[in-house]
Amino acid sequence: GAPLGAAVATEAARKLAAGCTNLTELRRAVEGFDGCALKATATNTVFADGAEGAEVMFIGEAPGEDEDRQGKPFVGVSGQMLDRMLGFIGLTRENFYITNTLYWRPPGNRTPTDAEVVTCHPFLERQIALCDPKILVLVGGRAAKTLLDTPQGITKLRGKWHDYNGIPTLPMLHPAYLLRNAAQKRLAWRDAVKLRLKMDELGIAPAP
Repeated sequence: GAPLGAAVATEAARKLAAGCTNLTELRRAVEGFDGCALKATATNTVFADGAEGAEVMFIGEAPGEDEDRQGKPFVGVSGQMLDRMLGFIGLTRENFYITNTLYWRPPGNRTPTDAEVVTCHPFLERQIALCDPKILVLVGGRAAKTLLDTPQGITKLRGKWHDYNGIPTLPMLHPAYLLRNAAQKRLAWRDAVKLRLKMDELGIAPAP
């Protein structure tokens, strides 16, 4: 279980998030929130990148060193790989929206604790509600487990459509994992094709 402080912080986050009526207000609320200790060691709050209100929304795990420095999610090597992969199915940051389960980099890129994820979760839930995407893509195991509330690993979850609050949700392998396991790239391609087919089915236009 999470420490007592996390329960108090999560409740504070929930109240703050509930009061936000748009993504600009939510960004300000997250930037002003001191309930997550990671903020003290991070350089920047990494809120989101891409098109607000986009029909396709991506959620990863946590910012790394490059993200922390630039204040944007998925800008490092794995982010560049993700952008290249999505480019092939007509998705660019002009027509998708991307964030993480955490808004601050864990020191030394360590794995986030449950308490850290739980504390940020009310903001993330509100962010999804305000973005109101037609499709949700969960990048990597931590994001998938958190949002689908399942103990299953990413290799079991990936490539299958799930449901998050009525939104069709596709878990994908994290590009950082693909950089270490090149043989798995074919699975990532299959998932990208699945995503494109669902976009077509729902009438979501790719980038020209």
